Amino acid sequence: GNPIEVEIASDDNYQLEGATRMVEDILMDYRGVFDIKNSLEEGKEELNLRLKPTAATLGLTTGDLAMQVRQAFFGDEALRIQRGKDEIRVMVRYKEKFRRSVNDIRNMRIRTKDGTEIPFTDVAEVETGKGYSAIRRANRMRIASITADVDDSVASSNEINRDLARRIEQEVLPRFTNVTYSFEGSQREQAKSLVSLAIGYGIALLLIYILLAIPFKSYMQPLIIMSAIPFGLTGAILGHLLLGWNMTIMSLIGVVALSGVVVNDSLVLIDFTNELIRERKVPVYKAVLEGAAGRVRPILLTSVTTFVGLLPMIFERSLQAQFLIPMAISLGFGVVFSTVTTLIFVPCGILVVEDIKSIFSKNKAGVTQ
Repeated sequence: GNPIEVEIASDDNYQLEGATRMVEDILMDYRGVFDIKNSLEEGKEELNLRLKPTAATLGLTTGDLAMQVRQAFFGDEALRIQRGKDEIRVMVRYKEKFRRSVNDIRNMRIRTKDGTEIPFTDVAEVETGKGYSAIRRANRMRIASITADVDDSVASSNEINRDLARRIEQEVLPRFTNVTYSFEGSQREQAKSLVSLAIGYGIALLLIYILLAIPFKSYMQPLIIMSAIPFGLTGAILGHLLLGWNMTIMSLIGVVALSGVVVNDSLVLIDFTNELIRERKVPVYKAVLEGAAGRVRPILLTSVTTFVGLLPMIFERSLQAQFLIPMAISLGFGVVFSTVTTLIFVPCGILVVEDIKSIFSKNKAGVTQ
């Protein structure tokens, strides 16, 4: 979809046009926004027929007027004749010399419901104007779309859309009260993607917790392992800021993938620490220190090799790679940042949990005595 696409809806044509023009003027204030268009483009010249007040007293409606003008100039089907395989329609209309100019409309006669014929100019008037090339409706309301493109090297479409929504609320809606608006195009698709991504991410985190809780036979240790995930997100954001990229849907998909990768370092560290505590009977504090020291090399090597493997994609400048670079940035910088924090905070988390357990054990022992 378009980077910027606003849909204005109203049952009042004048308010619809005014609000559309005003939103266009607002878009012109933003740097990096170009190719601004709206769907209210004028079409070909046309004749607008309008009834006079006297027509109501004669029982004439706009539909009656339009039908009679159409029959006079376009024709009305009188009968159909079958000639072999072909079917011929016989149309009845004015002679060609009475269908050449606007004055021929003014000179025609209109028939009322009782069969009386009266001059066209007594009950209606005709004006020359331009109609719309297309008329769009949604939920029984006329709609107009304003679209624009954004130069990503100058501005962010997400930031422009957020500020545009604020200005529409503050400047457009108070002036045009019979108007509603919505964002379409890439913004609508992005909103739908964010909802489905959030649901999928929640399910993924739940499955990661279950898969960790079963082998470790613990409710707390999976949480310690998963504590690296927020630091991975922090690293992904810092990577985008450092390289000057905006966060996109692909960046968030990279964060989701990152969540399954960053737990590996914590998993290796805690598994080795548990082995020291349970099998070798090493005290908890000493086991944490030995576990961190013993696993620092494989953890760092795993993270560094992952980051180095993603560097060619991050610094690729071909057009085909631009779509995947935000995801690579999230993965690469998220892994590096979470690795550093894992070696510090995961051991601290183990000690905190052990301290809490010891406190509850002492309280339980005191109650028993």
